[in-house]
Amino acid sequence: MTSEPLKPGANPEPPTPRDGSTPVTGIPVTPEARPKPTRSGVLWVAVVTALVLLVLLIIFILQNQEPARVMFLGLEGTLSLGMALFIASVAGGIFVAVAGAARIIQLRSNARKVRLLHNRR
Repeated sequence: MTSEPLKPGANPEPPTPRDGSTPVTGIPVTPEARPKPTRSGVLWVAVVTALVLLVLLIIFILQNQEPARVMFLGLEGTLSLGMALFIASVAGGIFVAVAGAARIIQLRSNARKVRLLHNRR
């Protein structure tokens, strides 16, 4: 190992150990030593992801401004194509959420019945 003189203002790089430990502390890096995700960290990632998706949605709506004729349950009108597609996708999401909520309620009800039958024995 040769050592060269340091230039003024330069920081020396610590040597990387071959045993898998960190160069500063010498403590081995194991999966258990890594920090675990926290609720605030997960929330931050979710917020950033939602903001990126909203920016993409705004770009989509702005690029699709052509008027579209929309008919629904006897109602008729014109709306920009981007907004019509956005409303349709939100309505579809609401239908999926309602179906999912109904299924969750059904599963919780069945689990409660099983728990009550098990406790009576």
